[in-house]
Amino acid sequence: MQLRYNFRLYPTPGQCQALARAFGCARVVYNDALRARQQAHASGLPYITDSELSKQVVTEAKKIPERAWLSGASAVVLPQAVTEAGVDLGLTHFAVLSDGRKIGNPRFLRRAERRLRKAQQALSRKAKGSSNRAKARARVAKAHARVADARRDFTHKLSTQIIRDNQAVMVEDLCVKGLARTKLAKSVHDAGWAQFAGMLEYKAARYGRTLVKVDRWFPSSKLCSACGTVAGSMPLNVRSWTCAACGTLVDRDVNAAINILAAGRAERLNACGGIVRPAA
Repeated sequence: MQLRYNFRLYPTPGQCQALARAFGCARVVYNDALRARQQAHASGLPYITDSELSKQVVTEAKKIPERAWLSGASAVVLPQAVTEAGVDLGLTHFAVLSDGRKIGNPRFLRRAERRLRKAQQALSRKAKGSSNRAKARARVAKAHARVADARRDFTHKLSTQIIRDNQAVMVEDLCVKGLARTKLAKSVHDAGWAQFAGMLEYKAARYGRTLVKVDRWFPSSKLCSACGTVAGSMPLNVRSWTCAACGTLVDRDVNAAINILAAGRAERLNACGGIVRPAA
């Protein structure tokens, strides 16, 4: 269900200049007004009202050569860079971005285990068919719903931030069903990777972004992002390693995010008809 819509406007060069001029004027006027009130307070003068302040920093300032540009001088507009991000999902950190940012794993279910256990124990002690058992069942359901709502709120906010800040997002296509059959099943379900990936997908379509899913068999963690050498077997407890070829000290999660970004770029070029060849 789509609860809201967000739109991004791309102004023309003339509109960009007008907006930049307005933003620059507003910032200068704000600084001038703040300085005028600070100087009045330091000198022991009465508080400057808004109308008097507007007259000083806008109307009178236009007559001064240093502030004559407030009447409509053009501003320099810097071009906006197209940003891309590779996202590596994990359990130690929920997500690691290719720029080095690490988002911690909230572990909502783990944090609520004690409350859930007590509610479940209270439910098991109630007689079947009694009104107290129905109340206890409602308390258990409410506790589980609180965990689910907290996880959904976290993934909503994070996915929206990543999609808004980047024109293209590359994420690894994890086999969540397969990981859910391992000894890490509880932690995998608690992380909610599938829910997060689904939000990224439909929000990318909503905001006009590009989402690329990298093959799950791509060795993002074992591939050195500096020289391209693939390391040997790497257990999960190894969080950093040194490349045997170039000697670079590699952070496992950041390195995986950088490799996912590079692989996603290659897939985009290949999909657009470009020639993609491995580096020499």
